[in-house]
Amino acid sequence: MSSPIVEVRNLSKRFGDFTAVDQISFEIQPGETVGLLGPNGAGKTTTFQMLLGVVTPTEGSIQMFGLDLMTHRETILRQVNFSSTYISMPFALTVEENLKVTGKLYGLSDINRRIDDVVKKLEMEDIRKKLTRKLSSGQMSRLTLAKAVMTEPKILFLDEPTASLDPDIAHKIKGFLKEYRDTSGLSMLYTSHNMREMEEMSDRIIFLQRGKIVAQGTASEVVAQYDEDDLEQVFLKIARDE
Repeated sequence: MSSPIVEVRNLSKRFGDFTAVDQISFEIQPGETVGLLGPNGAGKTTTFQMLLGVVTPTEGSIQMFGLDLMTHRETILRQVNFSSTYISMPFALTVEENLKVTGKLYGLSDINRRIDDVVKKLEMEDIRKKLTRKLSSGQMSRLTLAKAVMTEPKILFLDEPTASLDPDIAHKIKGFLKEYRDTSGLSMLYTSHNMREMEEMSDRIIFLQRGKIVAQGTASEVVAQYDEDDLEQVFLKIARDE
């Protein structure tokens, strides 16, 4: 087996007397999609923030590509990106201009080629020159995803990428992500409150509750651990225990 692309060891984050993340450890392998699940307040967002280097852990370590995030932050983050339905983009710029800004921030030398590629794959030709403030929620989701994948990351962190989207748009985004993963070897850490989506997209599930990992494994293994019929019933059971 190849070395993990992400290694998290005994990771904790405390805000005063409140422990948001409590001694969690997990790995993500190259080409693997790991689903991060848990009720609101379980520690998912704080975990994402630590993995992206915007929040400093209280304890523990994060390694990506065999390097420590705290000491090799810039090198690591050039190979990482993040997409969320809730991201805001500069509204006064067009779709294409926003993508060009991303390319320049990452120091890409072939920006136009990459823009052409993601615009085609995410079916954005008709909105390429459209002002961002005029985009629908589905169009905005495609823009934030295009921004994330045009840098050709080795790992992509996805925070509810299909939330509030029409089923047809959500289906297209999931299809794009699966195809991109299969052709590029991309690793993903994925969150969603749609349990069917989590089962469809994830190779493994990590369940957080009160900042701790309470279950992990394939969706079927997690369901069996809690002696329930499906992942949604497991989620409801864990949420009731909060």
